[in-house]
Amino acid sequence: MSKIEIPKGKKVYFASDNHLGAPTSQDSLPREKKFVAWLDSIKKDAGAIYLMGDLFDFWFEYKKVVPKGFTRTLGKLAELSDSGIAITYFVGNHDLWMNGYFEKELNIPVFHTPQQISVNNTSFFIGHGDGLGPGDKGFKRMKKVFLNPVSKWLFRWLHPDLGVRLGQYMSVSNKMISGDEDAKFLGEESEWLVQYAKRKLETQHYDYFVFGHRHLPLEIKLNEKSTYINLGDWINYFTYAVFDGEKLSLEKLEK
Repeated sequence: MSKIEIPKGKKVYFASDNHLGAPTSQDSLPREKKFVAWLDSIKKDAGAIYLMGDLFDFWFEYKKVVPKGFTRTLGKLAELSDSGIAITYFVGNHDLWMNGYFEKELNIPVFHTPQQISVNNTSFFIGHGDGLGPGDKGFKRMKKVFLNPVSKWLFRWLHPDLGVRLGQYMSVSNKMISGDEDAKFLGEESEWLVQYAKRKLETQHYDYFVFGHRHLPLEIKLNEKSTYINLGDWINYFTYAVFDGEKLSLEKLEK
């Protein structure tokens, strides 16, 4: 378990599911500007920032090429990282193909699987949330295809102009890939991330489970000492979570 300490007065921020570039770059630009303004507003007290996946609606790294755009976001992340704020990124189901760009250019570590962290002795289990638990079967099937080395090798041989356009089309149009077909509350017993968290608690205690992917802001008590948080998104809800050293709370961006 990774352990971090944040000084008094500092906070840890969690955000997920911006889907920048969807449905078009022009349409997502106002949302991107809101997100960048939010990043700028939290730099004064951010001890750490966790970006929990699907920052982009499509992302694929060729050896010498990354998707065009997102200059404001990447520049702000570089600024915060260069200032000493620890930023961590978790890939989602729309940006599975990250392969070193964030680490090299932004000094932001990238994780492809959920992680356990301890912040000031409070325990967290965090990740994007895709493919976990008993549901999400459509995505689980697609993920095997997308992560297959042969599939990635074949896609990389497409010219970036064609590959990125194809990826963006699939990402926006195919709800099975995006995982948005069930973006409504299913009831606690049918929420597969809630059930996943409860099963994890059978073998180890965590104070908080923090996920994205579901596009719904959710806060559910799992037992007297553990809470499940879903971060919502930056499309409809503009929600995020803040840990002040003692308590994690779900917040909404003030317009």
